[in-house]
Amino acid sequence: MRDSASATLAGRATGSLCRGALSICLLLTLAAASPAAAQSQKRDHPARAAAALLWSDPGDIKSRDLFYGPGGKADLPHGPMKFLKEDRNGNSPKFDVLDPEGHKWRAKVGLEAQPETVAVRLLWAVGYASNENYFFPDLQIDGLPKHLHRGQEFVHADGHVAGVRLQQQPADAGKKKGAWDWRHNPFRGGREFNGLRVMMALISNWDLYTGNNAIRGEKDGKELYEVTDVGASFGRMGRSYTDAMSKNNLPAYRRSKFVAKVTPEYVDLNFPTHPPFLYVFNPPMWWKYIGNHWIGKHIPRADVRWIASLLAQLTPKQIRDAFRAAGYTPEQVEAYASTVEQRIASLSQLDPSSAQPAR
Repeated sequence: MRDSASATLAGRATGSLCRGALSICLLLTLAAASPAAAQSQKRDHPARAAAALLWSDPGDIKSRDLFYGPGGKADLPHGPMKFLKEDRNGNSPKFDVLDPEGHKWRAKVGLEAQPETVAVRLLWAVGYASNENYFFPDLQIDGLPKHLHRGQEFVHADGHVAGVRLQQQPADAGKKKGAWDWRHNPFRGGREFNGLRVMMALISNWDLYTGNNAIRGEKDGKELYEVTDVGASFGRMGRSYTDAMSKNNLPAYRRSKFVAKVTPEYVDLNFPTHPPFLYVFNPPMWWKYIGNHWIGKHIPRADVRWIASLLAQLTPKQIRDAFRAAGYTPEQVEAYASTVEQRIASLSQLDPSSAQPAR
């Protein structure tokens, strides 16, 4: 009888704890998604904003080469590469290599290699700071260890590695000084910051982790703020049960709803979506994703029109060049590019005076 009673009490206690944890997560969700929190448009650090740089005028957007991207053809590396060391941080297989000219590159393989190549080019095209990167369907890397901790499945005979993205900082970018947070930064409430929120939704980059944002040394007398890791893109509009569903997933990207709500003052985007329900049993992981749910909500309509006017200057060839640069098949290039164009058009059509995509 005592064992039975103890089991009953233990079961009730466990049930209460689960319900309590679930209630806490739901309350946190409501707080994170509340319009009041999302509508805060005051700059956190107006004085620091004058000494920081998030966006630069891209000038003639139609003249930008989205096949070679920020580094241009001049910085395109040539192999063979020399293996230096493996980086076991983050979710994607990565390692450092050295090109024949003595330049160091960060190599990434796996699901994020292709989408990150495209995302960097689209961000750079409209004026946001970006690293230089290039994608290689096949790259010879000498001196590879017998077995990589991650990514060994991409290594083939004679040191050939499949699907490699090489990335480096621009020559004029300073060293990383720290990371910046989406909620607390000098640009919060400004047009350029709100435009960046739209860009994250456009490419479906749901991994809005502080560690993916960098503050670099001064450029033109200002600290440079950058989203340095945009590999979790071009899939679902939020975290899914598996990476394969939420990164580099054409069907998921095409069927995802983009604009959720439009009012005379603001726009809500369907981004980022809530994480899978099972994440409520892992509160730190749940909060990591739900805490940034506001980023796609209550974006001032005027700021949406501003970034849409920049995106609409991209030609169909430029958009397709960005996907060609990432090694997608012709069919994938067309499908992805058409979806991007549709998203840009949906932003431009929020106001009759907004420009339409160039033809």
